[in-house]
Amino acid sequence: MMSAESRGTKRSSIELLTTGFSGLVAGLNSVGTAWIFALMVLINIDVLARYLFNAPIQGVAEIVELSIVGIVFLQISDAVRAGRLIRSDGVYLQILKRRPRLGYLLGVIFDVAGAIFFVMILMGAVPRLIEAYERSYFAGNVGLFTVSVWPIRLILVVGCIVVAIQFLVLAWRNLKVFRSARGAPE
Repeated sequence: MMSAESRGTKRSSIELLTTGFSGLVAGLNSVGTAWIFALMVLINIDVLARYLFNAPIQGVAEIVELSIVGIVFLQISDAVRAGRLIRSDGVYLQILKRRPRLGYLLGVIFDVAGAIFFVMILMGAVPRLIEAYERSYFAGNVGLFTVSVWPIRLILVVGCIVVAIQFLVLAWRNLKVFRSARGAPE
C-alpha cells in the first residue's frame, strides 16, 4: 500500500507530466498559427508579384498544398484538448446533464475511440513517412521548384501521436470523474 506522501508525489508527477504535455500541445498549436501567418504573407506577396510584375513566385501552390496537412496535424491536438473538435454532442450533453455517470462513461468510450482512430492513421502514416524519406519523394516540378514531402509526413506522424495521447488524457480524466461519482445517485 502506498503512503499518503508517495501518493502525493505520484499525483504531482502526473500533474507535472500533464502540464508539460499541455505545453507541448499549445506549442504545436502556436507553430501552426505562425505557419498560417507565414502562408498568408507568402500568398499575398505572390498575388502582388503576379499583378505588379507578372512574375509569380514558383512553388506557392505546392507549399500551400503541403502546408494545409502540416497545419491541421499541428493544431488538431489543441482542438481536442479545448473541446473544439467537430462532433455532435447535443445528445451527449443532455446525457451528461441528466445522468452524469453515464455521460462520463460515454466520454471515456468516445475518447478511447478517438485515440484508436488516430493510432490507425499513425499505422498507415509511418510506412509512408519512411518511404518518402528513403526514396526522397518531393512535390513540384524539377527545374522549377521542388520540396521534400517527408517533413510534412513527419508532422503528420507526430500530430497523430500527440492527438492520440490527448484523447487518452481526456479519457483518463473522464474515468476519474466517473469513478469518483460511483456512489452518487443518477
